[in-house]
Amino acid sequence: MTAPHCPDQPEEKPEHAIDQEAINQELAFELEHPERSMLSGPGSRWRELGTIWRVAVDFVKAFRALHFAGPAVTIFGSARTKPGTTYYEMAREMGAECAKLGFTVITGGGPGIMEAGNRGAYEAGGRSIGINIELPFEQHENPYVDRSVNMYYFFTRKTILVKYSYAFIVMPGGAGTLDEMFETMTLIQTRKIRNFPIILMGKDYWQPLMDFVYRMAEEGTISPDDPELIFFTDDIQEAVAHLQRHAVRQFNLRKKFLPQPKTILGERGIPAKG
Repeated sequence: MTAPHCPDQPEEKPEHAIDQEAINQELAFELEHPERSMLSGPGSRWRELGTIWRVAVDFVKAFRALHFAGPAVTIFGSARTKPGTTYYEMAREMGAECAKLGFTVITGGGPGIMEAGNRGAYEAGGRSIGINIELPFEQHENPYVDRSVNMYYFFTRKTILVKYSYAFIVMPGGAGTLDEMFETMTLIQTRKIRNFPIILMGKDYWQPLMDFVYRMAEEGTISPDDPELIFFTDDIQEAVAHLQRHAVRQFNLRKKFLPQPKTILGERGIPAKG
């Protein structure tokens, strides 16, 4: 079998031509949506400096808010899951169980699974935090958070969702959930973070994904032990036991006094309920 011809440069077709109108549309797009210009190639030095400043603002806001959160668990999942559905209620119950273990529950702060996780923690009397992001659709702050941080960039938001957590619960979701799960797994693989537990819930939904994870191990594209980083279950009590064994005991977590906010710095703590 001969390999297909692969030209060094694809043939340019009339519909691919760049004219002045297309350039003007791109410039208008960047002016209307300045946050997207970060991914639009080189900008002016002042614009790039502005980008660095906005990234720093994102991180400083989040650091100031979550410094007082205590040990946390992050729940990932779809913004589109409706209240009363199987996975919404599963996430709600897991949020409550995490709070009972003494964890602060962190989510992306929006509706769906995120709301369910925050709601479970909130109703159980635990701390509940949302790391929100501005989007043209789907994303709005849910009413079950004690503290919300609005982020400008997805990558700064993902960093914060990982930074403060000792475990990660992944519920059914879309491309964003996959991105969050596999980035977390990669950070553990490469030892950028410690071997925190990843709990994948929703077996009917995720089974094809787990089959593919094991396929990757068989093909040698990940290590043979990497699939074991994921604990796959729909059983709430199994998940709680896994958290106790691989987060609470493994990292010797125990109740302790949290850092106290300093009024002179404009800091605010996250009050415990109950």
